[in-house]
Amino acid sequence: MIGLVDCNNFFVSCERVFRPELRSRPVIVLSNNDGCVVAMSNEAKALGIKRGVPLFKIRDIVQANDIVSFSGNHRLYGDMSRRVMATLNSIADDIEISSVDEAFISLDSIEENLAEYGRTLVKKVKRDIGIPVSVGIAPNRTLAKVAARFAKKYPGYKGACVIDTEEKARKALSMTAIGDVWGIGPRIARRLGEAGIVNALQFAEMPEETVTSRYNIMLQRTWSELNGNRCIETDTERPAQKTLTISRTFATDFYEYRDLEDAVTRFAANVGERLRRKGLFCDELTVFIATNRHRTDHPQYSNCAQRTLQEATDDSISICKEAKAALKAIFRPGYGYKRAGVTATRIVDREHLQPTLFEDREEKERRAKLMATIDSINGGGVERIHLASSPDISSCTRHERVSRLYTQRMSDIIEINCHR
Repeated sequence: MIGLVDCNNFFVSCERVFRPELRSRPVIVLSNNDGCVVAMSNEAKALGIKRGVPLFKIRDIVQANDIVSFSGNHRLYGDMSRRVMATLNSIADDIEISSVDEAFISLDSIEENLAEYGRTLVKKVKRDIGIPVSVGIAPNRTLAKVAARFAKKYPGYKGACVIDTEEKARKALSMTAIGDVWGIGPRIARRLGEAGIVNALQFAEMPEETVTSRYNIMLQRTWSELNGNRCIETDTERPAQKTLTISRTFATDFYEYRDLEDAVTRFAANVGERLRRKGLFCDELTVFIATNRHRTDHPQYSNCAQRTLQEATDDSISICKEAKAALKAIFRPGYGYKRAGVTATRIVDREHLQPTLFEDREEKERRAKLMATIDSINGGGVERIHLASSPDISSCTRHERVSRLYTQRMSDIIEINCHR
């Protein structure tokens, strides 16, 4: 059996750990520049707020219902995620972290009652970290996802739902919309809906010949797992990453080249850091810039430039150098730039990296040690040093509602006042 541990409304839950007075109030967390809603508490969902809606469209609802809004504090969320995963590691075997708020665990060696074991995980994480989680347990990953949704939705499960019989699976699938099945995106869901398939059970009951003739191998595996088979073993079976993008919309328009260069080199340095974290290399880079398309009264301009690196690399210094050259080729004075980004393409993993004939191996090793040192010093999600060419640009984005770094900054540690 496989278990899925899913943190409930994770970003909101992180904020509530340090603000317990918010536990029954509607809370939302906002995206970059406080633009859109990216996370909601159950109370906010009940008011009809959807993920992705721009804040200005729901401002009246926010004010009328006294909704608490936070700017995204991803350093805090990342640290809380590491604490949750460390807690799971202390009591469970064979953990695979799927995302910042999810992890799969193998339960093949568990001999005790699985529902009770799942509730033990729920209690342990809640007690140690303060984050509420739901646990779904089933024969495979897709059904475990379904079970986790039921554990989260129905309080009667006490945080842990087990799907261990065909009868339970069929009932759960009949109550699961096809678009809520793991691996089925909006486009495929619409396509299935047009064919009259609106829930997971209807899809699972489709003839195998029909599924194999109409759909790709990934959807075939999803169908097989809905029928109780184990086909998706690890995330390594997903298609290899082809691109990696770091971009941002600025709080105010950038008119000066130096300001835009600072932002682009910062993005480039972050691309290098992400590549190293994933064990990847790139040998092609694209820089893009754009004005504010919503300001039709201002002159409009957008462009991109591509640079091919001398060799595939994860070195931030080399990537920043090429990003600067690309930006210089497309920057035009007289425009107010609202958005910029850096995309790494032609990505390969370490195992498939091809050395070049004329590479300076000694210099390459020296750079690799430098990058490893920077990453080590900046471990734990806290940036302590950075390249001089990639300065901090956090002031260029709007985050007026950001919470404190309760777990990482001494000055932000929570204060407790004791009164006699």
